Amino acid sequence: MRHTTKLAALAVTVALLVAGCAKKEDTGGAATSDELCADKSGAGPKVGLAYDIGGRGDHSFNDLAAAGVKKSLDELDATCEESEAAAQEPDSAKEERLRTLAEAGFNPVVAVGFVYTEEVNKVAKEYPNVKFAVVDGFAEGPNITNLVFSVEQGSFLVGVAAGLKTKTKKVGFIGGVRGPIIDPFAAGFKAGLAAVDPSIKLDMKWLSDTGDAKAFANPPGAKTAATALYDGGADIVFHASGLSGGGLFDVVGTKPDGIWAIGVDSDQYQTATPEQQKHILTSSLKKVDVAVFDFVKAFKDGTTKAGYDLYDIKRDGVGYATSGGFLDDVTAKIDEYKAKLVSGELTAPSKL
Repeated sequence: MRHTTKLAALAVTVALLVAGCAKKEDTGGAATSDELCADKSGAGPKVGLAYDIGGRGDHSFNDLAAAGVKKSLDELDATCEESEAAAQEPDSAKEERLRTLAEAGFNPVVAVGFVYTEEVNKVAKEYPNVKFAVVDGFAEGPNITNLVFSVEQGSFLVGVAAGLKTKTKKVGFIGGVRGPIIDPFAAGFKAGLAAVDPSIKLDMKWLSDTGDAKAFANPPGAKTAATALYDGGADIVFHASGLSGGGLFDVVGTKPDGIWAIGVDSDQYQTATPEQQKHILTSSLKKVDVAVFDFVKAFKDGTTKAGYDLYDIKRDGVGYATSGGFLDDVTAKIDEYKAKLVSGELTAPSKL
């Protein structure tokens, strides 16, 4: 993924309202969860955590951020406060969420998702002594760190895995919407397939023309797309579509052995049903938990830096999952490609 211009970022702000996270039951409004942050006795950093839509329990983006904070509680003696977003909330609610955390003395403050960028820009100026991090952000300020990821590299590796495991030589991809957020997943996956066997056919399905709920909170749409891909001969389908990907897993769970799905962001094998687990080949990992913990640790050490903090394959910020053991026979080969990405011998593209 490239975060090179603010213009490109602005073009997809709406997409990030729902991208990269899965939605749990709607509570009808913004809410906070006290389970993770119940213990206030720590003497370390006081971390404020502002979730994207879906909040903790989404099995993806938000849960990864929470895991990073949990590690901070365990290893840095930190305490925390969570604040969740509500569906279709105005931008002013995000701004107020950040301001409330900062005003209450939480420092640093982690905003989960690109959608917080403009609000962090504004609130960070009001609280110059508070350090802010934005996951996938493009914010600018002396007290702001953007935690960004080379997702095309992890997607390249799961493309290699798919290329090595496909029997039909037909593979599918389900994306939420075309643009600079999801294109790197598709581009990296396509390149990984081609690196193994250029003759493999890749069929892509896009769920929406805009970054709306149809793109990223649409399991029925992904279910329809997955059915079409499998019926068309694909034996492996990778998704980068947030909550929508649940539709893919529903379909693949009904398939015979040898038909696979690939998850995204987190190790989605870990949160799948037993029937689905039999078919989840791997997941393209985006280690938001690592980035969040690193940021809190840097805050404690007094070493936070403004600007972009890139998590790529060299930093183990992206990668692929091996849960289930379905890649045991090809892991050594995949790791050969990984080594070439690390060395720079291979470059994963971020554009289709």
